[in-house]
Amino acid sequence: MTIEQTVEIPASHRLMIDVPRDIPTGRTILAFTPAPVGEDIGMDGECHMDHTPNAETAAAIREGRAMMRGEIPSPTFHSLEELLADLRS
Repeated sequence: MTIEQTVEIPASHRLMIDVPRDIPTGRTILAFTPAPVGEDIGMDGECHMDHTPNAETAAAIREGRAMMRGEIPSPTFHSLEELLADLRS
């Protein structure tokens, strides 16, 4: 299971992390990767909604943008049934 969240690093470089209760206790690995400019939720790096999307939604947004840029192929469907089967999987 992977949990991903984009955060702002403050000048103090100190973060407080709340872990969702459904994550099992025990050892884990935290990885820090700088977010590319313009690759955040909004094109300018800002979220223009009243909330921050969860990790699954943010990943879907990034995947859709990569498809629009042609970096990954977008799926094609020949029928509604194919589309619905893909959505269910």
